[in-house]
Amino acid sequence: MTVLILERVPTSLRGHLTRWLLEVRAGVFVGTVSARVRDHLWALTTERAKKGSALLIHPARTEQGFAIRSHGDPSRQLIDMEGLLLVRRPAPAGSPTSACPEDPNSCKD
Repeated sequence: MTVLILERVPTSLRGHLTRWLLEVRAGVFVGTVSARVRDHLWALTTERAKKGSALLIHPARTEQGFAIRSHGDPSRQLIDMEGLLLVRRPAPAGSPTSACPEDPNSCKD
């Protein structure tokens, strides 16, 4: 199963993707397509996304059983921790952790 999540993209791109995938919520597409079609849809998405962002989740031979591709400036950040993909949400403005550098081990309470 392939999941494609779009944020702030043109409506025409969403309309084109509905030919191949089911839009279960606004900007969230789900379906089962071949790797070739998936790669074609990803290329189309990254080309037409303009200032928006996209996240593609698809099956892969990894420890977690899936791979993630991102494009643009998504609201969440993907982090590879020793082969495992993690998702980091941005800290709210003014919170003590928002001043931490990229290395979370260097932050002190």
